[in-house]
Amino acid sequence: MNQKPSVEDEKAQIGEVISNSIGWAANKDKELSFSCFAEDEELFYFSPRDDGTIHGRKAFVALTEGFFMLDDFKAVRFEIRDLQVNLSRSGDVAWYHARLDDFNEWKGQPANWEDVRWTGVLEKRDGRWVIVQMHFSSPTDRPEKG
Repeated sequence: MNQKPSVEDEKAQIGEVISNSIGWAANKDKELSFSCFAEDEELFYFSPRDDGTIHGRKAFVALTEGFFMLDDFKAVRFEIRDLQVNLSRSGDVAWYHARLDDFNEWKGQPANWEDVRWTGVLEKRDGRWVIVQMHFSSPTDRPEKG
């Protein structure tokens, strides 16, 4: 008999996808990254910079291959704070918000996102949670760090 996962189990799975969507970079495990995101052209996310905004899976793969997989990019560490996950009544859509610190290097220089606001939407497709939409933004009401 198939038992439906509890809300807490679903939220734990969602939290793991959210964490892996950033954490994959430590080992440049692009297959882990790709598994976190929708595999179609509906995938979308806003980056704090327009040149990092993604429209569709093809653009996401191109950004991954053409930036994050380069030797010039090095993931240092990340921290997700105050993660809040909500689940739809139907149980197949979730949305979240959190604060993100993402410390990286580009060509040996710091390339960090500190205290970035992070929101997103996931959908359960074929029994697994995937991110279909994200939005990263930097607060404008306080001075930038660094």
